[in-house]
Amino acid sequence: MTSSNINLYLFIENFVFLIISTFFCVVVGWAWRNSKPFSLPEPLPGWFKIWFGTVQVIGLIVPLVVILVWGVWFGDNRILTVLVPYLVMLGLQILAEILTLRQFHTVVWVMVPYLYLPYRFWQLYEGWKFLSAETDLTWVRNLLVVQVVLWVVNYALDVTQLPRLLRWEVKEESDTSALVP
Repeated sequence: MTSSNINLYLFIENFVFLIISTFFCVVVGWAWRNSKPFSLPEPLPGWFKIWFGTVQVIGLIVPLVVILVWGVWFGDNRILTVLVPYLVMLGLQILAEILTLRQFHTVVWVMVPYLYLPYRFWQLYEGWKFLSAETDLTWVRNLLVVQVVLWVVNYALDVTQLPRLLRWEVKEESDTSALVP
């Protein structure tokens, strides 16, 4: 498969995902249009700033530097083929989160990562496969593995925060006396 064919394939794949995920968010937003405006629970957990900074550095800044230095400066199109769609979809996820949370104040915001993160796993896996024969880019393949680990941990943290985000009632004290005979 030629480079232009791969880029066309990735463009179509990403475009189809964007259309489907946007359509899904619009339909669900319309279905939940009568729900109360959604806002983030305050205060945010203390660990959140550290994790958010980690995600920004490893998930955004490192791939951006790799694109700028090795993709643009050194002109390696393979890096651009793998990392540009990743960053574009990450940017579109951030845009979807901003629009759903800040512009529309809808609980649809909570769903956005559950749509985009599994797709991001797929994108990174596709990039890893694409670079599998490229022995000179083993370090980029390793970066993609680090990215997958980062986003899987992020997904797990998102899932653990669902009760808090949706403001589910939680018992103040855990009743452990029922466990003791």
